[in-house]
Order: sequence, then C-alpha cells, then structure tokens
Amino acid sequence: MSHDSAIGIHDLSFATTEFVLPHTALAGHNGTEIGKYHIGIGQRSMSVPAADEDIVTLGAAAAAPIIARHGTDRIRTVVFATESSIDQAKSAGVYVHSLLGLQSACRVVELKQACYGATAALQFAIGLVRRDPGQQVLVVASDVSKYELDSPGEATQGAAAVAMLVSADPALVRIENASGLFTADVMDFWRPNYRDAALVDGQESISAYLQAVEGSWKDYGEQGGRSLDEFAAFCYHQPFTKMAYKAHRHLLNYAGHDTDKDDIERAVGQTVAYNAVIGNSYTASVYLGLAALLDQAEDLTDRPVGFLSYGSGSVAEFFAGTVVPGYRQHLRSEANLEAIARRKPVDYAGYRELHERSLPTDGGDHSTPAQTTGRFRLAGISNHKRLYQAR
Repeated sequence: MSHDSAIGIHDLSFATTEFVLPHTALAGHNGTEIGKYHIGIGQRSMSVPAADEDIVTLGAAAAAPIIARHGTDRIRTVVFATESSIDQAKSAGVYVHSLLGLQSACRVVELKQACYGATAALQFAIGLVRRDPGQQVLVVASDVSKYELDSPGEATQGAAAVAMLVSADPALVRIENASGLFTADVMDFWRPNYRDAALVDGQESISAYLQAVEGSWKDYGEQGGRSLDEFAAFCYHQPFTKMAYKAHRHLLNYAGHDTDKDDIERAVGQTVAYNAVIGNSYTASVYLGLAALLDQAEDLTDRPVGFLSYGSGSVAEFFAGTVVPGYRQHLRSEANLEAIARRKPVDYAGYRELHERSLPTDGGDHSTPAQTTGRFRLAGISNHKRLYQAR
C-alpha cells in the first residue's frame, strides 16, 4: 500500500428524502422575513421524510450505490451512526445489512453521540482496517432532524444519510493520524427517550460549539497536527450553514489570524451547498459538506482539508484528510445533484401532516402510505416489528 498504509474514504454517497419544504413556504406560514432564513441561518429548504421513509430507508439508499460499485466481499463491518434511533436494542444497521444483501459474516453496530457519531464511526473503521487492510468498513450516517412545530429550531430541520466505504488505499480522501479531541458536559441539545422532538438551548448550543472548536483545535496542535494556513478548505458540522462561517471566524480569531471575509468564504464557501437545501442532517452533516466540496472545488489533489465534527452534549474532533490524486473520476456529482433535485415540493399543510405523523404503538398491523419512489421503503409495522421493502 502506498502512503505508508494510507486509510480513508474510498467512496462516498448520499441520499435524502422524497419531499422538500422551501423556506419561503415556512416564512409564508409564520410571517418571518425570508432574509432571516436565507441569510440569517443560511438555509433555503429542508428535506421532509415521507410516511414510509426513515433512517433505515435513507441509509440503505445512500449505501446501495457503493455496494453496486464495489460489491460486498470485503465488507465485514457496518457501523451505523444516528441520533434518531428507531430501537433501543437493535441497530438500524442490521436492517440496512439485510436490505443490501450483505454477507452474514459481518459485525453491525449503531453509534450515538449527537451529531458527532459518524466521525466516531469513521475513526473506529480506520482502526479496523489498520488491523486487517484487506477489509472494508461501511459507515452509514443517517438522521431525521425534528423539532416542534413553531419552535425556534423548526427552520433548521432536515434529513439525509451519507454512506462511506472506508478502506486502505482510498480513492477519495486519506485520513491523517493526528486528531484533536474535546468533551464537555453541557446541556445545549438533548432528546430524552420519552420525546420525539429534541430539546435545544439555541444560544448555549452556539457557545458550546465554539468552545469545542477551541478545545479540539488546541488538542490537534498538541498532537502534532498541521498549521492553520496549510488547509485548502474546512468541513464543519452545519446545524445551519451560517454556523460554518461563525465557527471558522472563531477558529481564525482563536489562532490569532485575521478574519478576512474572503478568506472565510474560500475556506468554507464550497462546503455549504447541499446542507443549505437539505437542512440539518445531524451525523451526516459534516460529510455532506465534504461531498459538496469535492463536487465543486476546482482541484484538491494532494491538498489537506480540515474537518470539525461537533456533537451536542458535547463531543468534538478536529482532524485532517488529504485528497487523493485521481479522486475526480470516483465522485458522484451528478447523482448527488439528482438526489436533491428529485424531491417533490410539499406545501406547508402537507409538511405539517407529515411532521405530526407517528407510528402506532399498539402492536397491531399497520401499513404506511406508499409515498416514496425510491428503492427502499418502510412498508408498515406488525406486532411491534418494522417491515421494510426493497423494490
């Protein structure tokens, strides 16, 4: 293997929902000045799941193109990262494993730590591949971000899944060893088991995020990481796209650099395109940022990219990846644009109805309305068991 056993992201694919609510429709309902959404938080629309869509169908849809391209022979682990878990015991990844027809000689687990989970999954995957470079690990990050109607968080909702194949000699991004870590016990955002919608303290969440940026960057330097000016771009967790700009400005300040507007735009401007129209996808968010960057940047060959993954509560990690020569022929730029373009616009009343839906808890037989047109759907529920269908 070249690059002293380089390990990283070999392939990356994403999926989002059947429906989309434009922020103009939300503003029309609640009378908010549209600039507060388009400019204030940097959001234009949000992905809305259909009645027969959930983290499993999204995760399977994201991973299917990776399986189609690379096969299943070398995948001996699936790590499913989410904070919208559907079961307290069974990993959502087991359903995805089944829908994709993966081999039974495989370990499958689910990881949770707010929006940080997919980065934990990526780092665990790298450790497994380092132990046995012949193996590949499928990482799936899938989430539905849901806040109460008419709450401050409503405008940041979204849903998507990103799938990544982690392997030796990756075709896209080599992940470097140095990692800056940070954990602090804060109550900025949480969702107790008895609640469908998260609880969030908006101001606390922003300050906790910025504190985590400082802490993880400081540790990254102490672990022998790169200097700030080496990076071509930065992928931040984006609860809303404006946060990437805030975070980078804060990092520049903290590191004693000038906060030039053009420099900030160059650093994060190409990472926000997908998140701005999908909304917050929690664990998938930072990797949607990477997809947007790789799809749009002129040429990142051999250039380092910084990643800041933040999960409320809170855990953060700063790490770097170097873009691999020839990466462009492995991108899924057209498919990515298609995943976004295929969503059907829903009006405010339709969105509200979908938002308020929940699966019955009586253990009876209930089928879900067939609203999705994708390959995988949640067909219904019977005897407390979720029933999935591959088309």
